[in-house]
Amino acid sequence: MKPLGRHVLAEIYGCEYDILNDIGKVEKIMVNAALEAGAEVREFVFHKFSPQGVSGVVVISESHLAIHTWPELGYAAVDVFTCGDKVDPWDACNFLTEQFCAKHLTAKETKRGILPDIPLQEAVNL
Repeated sequence: MKPLGRHVLAEIYGCEYDILNDIGKVEKIMVNAALEAGAEVREFVFHKFSPQGVSGVVVISESHLAIHTWPELGYAAVDVFTCGDKVDPWDACNFLTEQFCAKHLTAKETKRGILPDIPLQEAVNL
């Protein structure tokens, strides 16, 4: 059976401190990553921590992109979850890696929503 979605968990290393610690830059890059991957952006929210770091989420029609940064370590933890065939989560991850001026990306993809081969009504009642 075809999965409902693809979920990429990315570890992005060697990033520029000044980018990862700037809420405006992180927000813009994350929204543009969603658009670059072909997603439809619905909403986004970001928070700046003291003394450093940014967390945020971009809600897309196809699911979401989320981030937490550790600027002092040059590190960003990212997850990109997309449903359907239109949006490629790897396009978003590669865009983020480039825009954060990262030296290294480690990521893995998990297929989501591989449903058991049982009738729908039976699945609803589980």
